[in-house]
Amino acid sequence: MGIEIRIAGPDDAFAACDVLRRSIAECCVADHRNDPERLKAWLGNKTPQNVASWFVSPANHVLIAERDGVVVGVALLTQAGKLSLCYVLPEALYCGVGKALLQGVEAQARAWGVSVLRLNSTVTASKFYERNGYILAGKEMSCYGLECDFFWKKLNVTDACNPAPSKRFCQCSGQ
Repeated sequence: MGIEIRIAGPDDAFAACDVLRRSIAECCVADHRNDPERLKAWLGNKTPQNVASWFVSPANHVLIAERDGVVVGVALLTQAGKLSLCYVLPEALYCGVGKALLQGVEAQARAWGVSVLRLNSTVTASKFYERNGYILAGKEMSCYGLECDFFWKKLNVTDACNPAPSKRFCQCSGQ
């Protein structure tokens, strides 16, 4: 069956939290190197309560990927143009789930008038972002003590001056 991408709701918090925790623990070994302290720091805020609060924040746009009715991926975009989360279950890797989530958040960023999307990537996911048009701009340290790759991508914003409620994010001159 196909992948369904939809907006996350508070009821998705437990399943999304499981995706985050499993993806980090099982897929990102090259980053945390099975160091219990690094893993504990990275997973520390990945609780259903925190995840639910991220989902309801008006500054965030959160997408869920489902396959056969099971949550297999989650992505979070902030109105500031930062992709804060893009995680997929280990068994859903290399099946188009991450790419579908990425396309969804890029579409929302364009709708908000965001012209550049930025993110910090794990070593594990760096090639994924490169394949999807992101440009590596250097290294940064995460708040979890992990070295991350800083990426950015210029988006084609064709409707940046739409007078819709998102006008405050307009990138037009003279506004």
